[in-house]
Amino acid sequence: MALKNTQVLLAARPQGWVTESDFRIVETDIPSPNDGEILVKNTWLSLDPYMRGRMSDRKSYAKPVDVGAVMIGGTVGEVIESKNPAFAKGDLVVGTLGWQEYAVTDGRAVRKVDPSLPHSVYLGTVGMPGVTAWLGLIDFGTPKAGETVVVSAASGAVGSVVGQLAKSRGCRAVGIAGGAEKCAYVTRELGFDACVDYKDPSFEKALAEATPNGVDVYFENVGGPVLDAVLPRLNAFARIPLCGLIADYNAIEPYAVKHFGALLTNRVRLQGFIVSEHLDRWPTALAELSQLVREGKLVYRETVAHGLREAPRAFIGLLKGQNLGKQVVKLA
Repeated sequence: MALKNTQVLLAARPQGWVTESDFRIVETDIPSPNDGEILVKNTWLSLDPYMRGRMSDRKSYAKPVDVGAVMIGGTVGEVIESKNPAFAKGDLVVGTLGWQEYAVTDGRAVRKVDPSLPHSVYLGTVGMPGVTAWLGLIDFGTPKAGETVVVSAASGAVGSVVGQLAKSRGCRAVGIAGGAEKCAYVTRELGFDACVDYKDPSFEKALAEATPNGVDVYFENVGGPVLDAVLPRLNAFARIPLCGLIADYNAIEPYAVKHFGALLTNRVRLQGFIVSEHLDRWPTALAELSQLVREGKLVYRETVAHGLREAPRAFIGLLKGQNLGKQVVKLA
């Protein structure tokens, strides 16, 4: 029997929370590359919160995935056939080839990477999430030694890197995460100074105790009530790199922020950013991140789903905060 290409398609636009019925799994023929193209066998797939936005047709910074199309997603894979002189069979490449086992590309959507590092790391700490953390903290957070940096979703792929980079620059790093297990991981393994459980009824009190000198940089991944709890803790001229608002991604109506006035009172600089719009900064970020990983100075964890057919379930779990660290799928 000839090999087939398993793909996960967007079957319907979710209304509220994503369900497995919003996806459709199909098998198609493996494509063949034309002149100037390469055929890649994907070995790892990244699952990220931004994908929820691409499933919606709301106005956004990027075009939504069409119903019936392959779901968008970052991948690591091996070139198994090349008709492009810039790539050789066996090259390891990272790109955005979607929720599928095989893909053809002209090479502009992928880049070659060093196979000596664990391959999945190029979807996390030394990939888009790591660069997001680096860019948001360094360029928009502009941390200074002695300042307090707070990051929401601190046990996730982005937040875990933010706190470690903040520590490396002499800052006090305070995480916000959901549950005692995640908070223990953030402090014991990642080395944050403190982590506050947003699910705890005394969350706001604990946050105040963890930030006795206020908050100078708040790296925002979540929004919602967590953002509202942090806003009154901001110091004058604090900075907020705004990376994500996952609390609203599955909501029918967005959360109404109560303490919005703190932005004015404290003359806060809030900067929303999209990492793909700052490609000139990627080489510098990736150089530092990869070096830190090689030296064992940048700790990370992965939650691994096995097989492409498990991707929808794993993605739903990600949106519900069931993962620890980077959520990836190991393909067959």
